[in-house]
Amino acid sequence: MSGVLYSLVALGFVLIFKASGVFNFAQGAMVLLAGLALVRALDLLVAHGVPFWAAIVLGIGFGAAIMAATAWLIERFVIGPLVNQDGLTLFMSTIGVTFVLEGAAEMIFGSDVYPLRLFPTDAWFVFEDLFPGGILVNKLDVWGALIAGILVAGLAIFFQRTKTGRALRAVADDHLAAHSVGIPISWIWFVVWLVAGLVALVAATVWGTKLGVQFSITFLALKALPVLIIGGLTSIPGAIVGGLVVGAGEKIAEVYLGPSIGGGIEYWFPYVLALAVLLVRPQGLFGERIIERI
Repeated sequence: MSGVLYSLVALGFVLIFKASGVFNFAQGAMVLLAGLALVRALDLLVAHGVPFWAAIVLGIGFGAAIMAATAWLIERFVIGPLVNQDGLTLFMSTIGVTFVLEGAAEMIFGSDVYPLRLFPTDAWFVFEDLFPGGILVNKLDVWGALIAGILVAGLAIFFQRTKTGRALRAVADDHLAAHSVGIPISWIWFVVWLVAGLVALVAATVWGTKLGVQFSITFLALKALPVLIIGGLTSIPGAIVGGLVVGAGEKIAEVYLGPSIGGGIEYWFPYVLALAVLLVRPQGLFGERIIERI
């Protein structure tokens, strides 16, 4: 379940790549921006005597509004002018967006560590009859797994069953062809960046509760990369499966390989797994195999 928490961040990558063919390096910065907007609004509302439940609703609404404004600005001034450019150009533009979002978020909302308490963080002890002392399960991990499952189900239905979802897939396949049949490219890209921003907000609620909202939360993007590579850049369920593989692999490697080759294995072992998958199946376990005629 700890690996599934990485999937919450990886889902944002998959969404934008699946719908526009852009590898969004700014997803970690979007999680930071969403988390800071939420926690600062929540602190302000509670300080002015607003009931906590109402402050949560208003804070989430404010965070969603910030992410909607961010999606519009990115589409209007970054992605829109680069329509029909190659993937490398679009990828480099998202690196620039990363630095802008990180700087703007800390300049507007502050750069301290802000605690966020939206989910329980205590633990359950389960299977005490089977194992001495039982197994410790963090309630936050359970909430994260449930949220990730709901997101995957909802996004799968969105992409497969809705008109907008099918339009997003068409734009990802061929921008020019989609535009020629009347699909509004600018609107579609705004929608996909908005959905990715809302997914970043959900990830920020879980990771903000786990770590506190702080600058280092942007580095979750690096931890999500092995999840993406293993699951596949174009597969939403693959993001969850990749998270399960990474979460289980890094803990098992730490337990069984740590005593013989040293500690800290869980920090680099997911990248070894990702490299192994790249060598055997470059598109990932659930990714689409792309065949192009030369």
